[in-house]
Amino acid sequence: MKNYILFALISVAVFTACKNENANYESLVDDPALLHAAMGHLSDVIVHDIFSPPVASRIYVYPSIAAYEVIRQKDGKYPSLIGQLKGLEKVPSLDPEKKVSLSLASLEAFYVVGKQLIFSEDSLKIHHESFIESLKSNGFPEEIMSNSIQYGDEVAKSILDWANKDNYKETRSYPKFTVDYEPNTWKPTPPAYMPGIEPHWRDIRPMVLDSATQFVPQGPTPFDLDKNSAFYKEMMEVYTTVLNASDEQKEIANFWDCNPFKMNQTGHVMFATKKISPGGHWIGITKIACEKTNADLASSLRAYTMCSVALFDGFISCWDEKYRSKLIRPETVINEHFDENWMPLLQTPPFPEHTSGHSVISTAAAVVLTNIFGDNFQFDDDTELQFGLPVRSFNSFREASSEAAISRLYGGIHYRPSIDFGVEQGAKVGEFILDRIKF
Repeated sequence: MKNYILFALISVAVFTACKNENANYESLVDDPALLHAAMGHLSDVIVHDIFSPPVASRIYVYPSIAAYEVIRQKDGKYPSLIGQLKGLEKVPSLDPEKKVSLSLASLEAFYVVGKQLIFSEDSLKIHHESFIESLKSNGFPEEIMSNSIQYGDEVAKSILDWANKDNYKETRSYPKFTVDYEPNTWKPTPPAYMPGIEPHWRDIRPMVLDSATQFVPQGPTPFDLDKNSAFYKEMMEVYTTVLNASDEQKEIANFWDCNPFKMNQTGHVMFATKKISPGGHWIGITKIACEKTNADLASSLRAYTMCSVALFDGFISCWDEKYRSKLIRPETVINEHFDENWMPLLQTPPFPEHTSGHSVISTAAAVVLTNIFGDNFQFDDDTELQFGLPVRSFNSFREASSEAAISRLYGGIHYRPSIDFGVEQGAKVGEFILDRIKF
């Protein structure tokens, strides 16, 4: 079905171009719907391959940057990111002797980089090949196509070479997180009791941040089970919020769950339910904003790139704090000390509590999207429809990010300070990115 839609998009473009004798073949690949489809295919593979939220952010950012660095040359409206992103020192230049479709080269670079960062490469390859074959069958000039694909591949290779130096591959062999079983520290949670994911994500090279520790948030409330302590009150707030959650609060919690790998247990049988990652949700919101504003290919890529950079650096900043404070999750404390039958509304993710990842990355994304599309930007978020969840409407990106943050309290998986300090942390990340990157 998706291949048919892609073919139809190109066919309509061809028909329109052929009606205009002065139309050039660049118009066949100018439609931003082709980019949105490619990003959608990438998201589908990320869900299928069950990448963790931090890793998913890496898969979004590099293809976006590769495609942006090509398309931004088309009219000079947007500057290069060379020298603005850490370690990005050069991108191949266009050969002035060759006629190139920058729109085609941009999409080519996106697909080539994306395929190298996933497991199910063949799945994205099918969409990539379908896109190219549709152009061929509709008469796209062979020489221009060859030149464009060659240039897109050259840019893709340079971006992949740069990506290979971000320390990701090295961290694959670093030691797993060791649980120390102190009363206040994180332990694996039911039902799967998975080990802590990505304990070394702080060692990944940021895009813009000076370091993972640049915006260290306020630490968690000291662990104390005395009924008069601040920690006890925070824990009880989580406990009672879940017990007394309204239908609206339950809907909000489930809407922003974004758990890439939820384990379900029926008797002795366990099976997984796959969903889009938290970053993927914000990539979906970016698409909604682009479509609402009729953003062209270059403007859409600018938005995807800025959002994905915010997500990427947001996860690095957040994960640095998670594995420094290593705070125990509400579910563990409540089950061990107060109510062994209590369960959070959402499944507790397999990593330490403080700060809330949703709060950090949602706020960072909202900051940059507000800069691009403006405040008071009303939109209907249908990102979760494919997972059986209803549409929710927002009056601004910040309103959406605030709801994403508080959803973690409604879901029973975060204490309030983790949410509040996470929002502050994400805002600092987003604002720093806007200050450093000149678009």
